[in-house]
Amino acid sequence: MTALHSDYTDVKKYDTFPKLLAYNAESWPDEVALREKEFGIWNAFSWADYNRHVKLFALGMHQLGIGHKDSVGIIGDNRPEWVYGEISSHALRAMIFGIYQDSLNEEVAYLINYAGAKIIIAEDEEQVDKVLEITEECPCVEHIIYCDPRGMRKYDDPRLMSHLDLMASGQKLDDEQPELYMQLVNQGKAEDVAILCPTSGTTSNPKLAMLQAGPMLEHCVAYLEADPKYPSDNYVSVLPLPWIMEQVYAVAQALISRIVVNFVEEPETMMADLREIGPTFVLLAPRVWESVAADVKAKMMDATRFKQMMYRFAMKLADKAAAEEQGKQSKLAYWLLFRPLKDRLGFTYLRSAATGGAALGPDTFKFFLGMGVPLRQLYGQTELAGAYTIHEPDDVDFDSVGIPFRNAQVRIDNPDHNGVGEVVAKTCGMFLGYYNNQAETDASLDDGWMHTGDAGYFKKENNHLVVIDRISDLAETSNGDKFSPQFIENKLKFSPFIAEAVVQGDGRPYLSAIICIRFEIVAKWAEQRNIAFTNYINLSAQERIYEMVQKEVETVNETLPEAQQVRKFLLLYKQLDADDGELTRTRKVRRGVIKEKYADIIDTIYSDLDVVHIDTVITFQDGNKSRVQTDVRVVDLIPSRPEATKDAV
Repeated sequence: MTALHSDYTDVKKYDTFPKLLAYNAESWPDEVALREKEFGIWNAFSWADYNRHVKLFALGMHQLGIGHKDSVGIIGDNRPEWVYGEISSHALRAMIFGIYQDSLNEEVAYLINYAGAKIIIAEDEEQVDKVLEITEECPCVEHIIYCDPRGMRKYDDPRLMSHLDLMASGQKLDDEQPELYMQLVNQGKAEDVAILCPTSGTTSNPKLAMLQAGPMLEHCVAYLEADPKYPSDNYVSVLPLPWIMEQVYAVAQALISRIVVNFVEEPETMMADLREIGPTFVLLAPRVWESVAADVKAKMMDATRFKQMMYRFAMKLADKAAAEEQGKQSKLAYWLLFRPLKDRLGFTYLRSAATGGAALGPDTFKFFLGMGVPLRQLYGQTELAGAYTIHEPDDVDFDSVGIPFRNAQVRIDNPDHNGVGEVVAKTCGMFLGYYNNQAETDASLDDGWMHTGDAGYFKKENNHLVVIDRISDLAETSNGDKFSPQFIENKLKFSPFIAEAVVQGDGRPYLSAIICIRFEIVAKWAEQRNIAFTNYINLSAQERIYEMVQKEVETVNETLPEAQQVRKFLLLYKQLDADDGELTRTRKVRRGVIKEKYADIIDTIYSDLDVVHIDTVITFQDGNKSRVQTDVRVVDLIPSRPEATKDAV
């Protein structure tokens, strides 16, 4: 592991987020800390600016009566105002919890009531509306602070206040009592609960993990030893701030190492903004890496025949090099294809790139390593302050999640004859427990160790941790063949045409898959072939689309043992959606929901029928509903065995 860099701030001395920020502002007042793109222009904020905003936010909230152990909710896109609101809350020894900006009203109400929030910081009119619409359900909310004034003039709720008015109130108090803010900051303690971090909620409503300021900062130092960051490094914050890993990167590590955190203008401009910044490291979710790889392949569909030929040639060279030695690159492929591709994607200056939150398929991993992107897999949980394993730069293993940080302990409980058992771990930054949920805390913790619920093992040859799947998701066919749905799904999703796949087969005679097409790319493919369609439902039902996806599934099957091959599949008439409870807000599949919601479809797949008749109602984000009546075809990739025997006779 890399030695601790001398520029990292001493988190033993400055053991809370506001203390770290105040130290940075005093020591490096003019260095750039944050950037935000607005109206096409990058606006920079120094450490002194950062600290001043936090101070005025904090003093304004102090005037509103926010103090020790109160909870503050924050909802909206990634913006400087989010981190101002967060660290100012810590300065008052209050606890913050993030709410995903695309959460539905009932999800927002659940978290607000669970945390007992006295104040909500909302980005804009859309998020304010969510809070106001659930007013009667959330009597705990006393104040709502909004950051974007557009559209807010029509409201007259007495709880509403703009962040500028909040800061003006703070400025007045600061003029009267200039020592007050630092007095409040210095009262903060390392053991204060700073963050109530929502868990992913794959099986139920999310819980709130209580993370303490000091221990979390110590854990982030261990992380920085494993994957160093330095002052003036650039990071582009695109993953949602309620997620633990964005808290680690954009807030905690940024305070310790003084990296520059950049906020994009809109999620839709992410790749363009990322290229403008040319970050030195990025953290992207597996879904994003998969989407970038799929977009590259889609663009090649529009390229000239010569470029397509060169692309295929370079990819063969890259695959051959990787087959000879894991992580090896083809120099010719790099100069022919990957070097200009890296520049176009904004990855030219990357010194470190990471993925975490879910498994990333080996094929996608190989694609980016072949490009020269220094991609490494992370593994961790919200409860343990995020990641605690990572690949070393010269020891990347596609199948594993690397080795533990120096402060992490990992073991395998109840291993079988292959060494596979439950991953159990602890770190110095691990949570105190779940907020107001002692029963779940007791179920997860055992003598200071966290039971992750993941199945895994250590590789004998390099001691890397391999995580297979959730223990609850590991499955076995009625023939006794064991399989990991997630492993097969990741292989399927490497196809640019497949956005999502859910593999079935537990207790069944064979495996099947419910597949969602990647609409933008499949639509382009269809247009190039003059295939007429009207919408997602119509496109996914097209015969030629089925034929194309069938080839993709058959290609994956060739890489799998016979018992793990997908025998039947269908193309779902809609995309899986977090708003429908089918995915978590971090885009993980809720298998229990899928199994229950699509039980009739799954039963039909395992029957002799080759068509599923659909008659259902879809609710859109704006509340409008639409009735869907269509037929979904079931494709059987293996000919009927009795007929094959008869023909042979």
